[in-house]
Amino acid sequence: MIEAVAPADFIPTFAVSAAIVLFGAAYAALFAYSRIRPRPWLHLAAGVCYAALAFSVLLLSRLAHLDGPWRIVAALMLAGYLAAPWAIWKLCVASHGEGGD
Repeated sequence: MIEAVAPADFIPTFAVSAAIVLFGAAYAALFAYSRIRPRPWLHLAAGVCYAALAFSVLLLSRLAHLDGPWRIVAALMLAGYLAAPWAIWKLCVASHGEGGD
């Protein structure tokens, strides 16, 4: 059973949840832009956003008392966030038949 979030942790939980959405979107956008305009700093910035996303997920799992199988769900979510932009990019390149790898 999941323990409820303490009232004192509500605002931090809300803020970290918002950070997950923002860092996930920033990672995907920077990754796509780094593929369109190949600049090393864009790819590095995407990696920094992913690292911040991973940290936010770990922090949320502690704040929300996600233990046991829920940690596995959080890890799967992180793997999905990492793999999805790569897969979507490959799909777009394959379906449109333009540049890329």
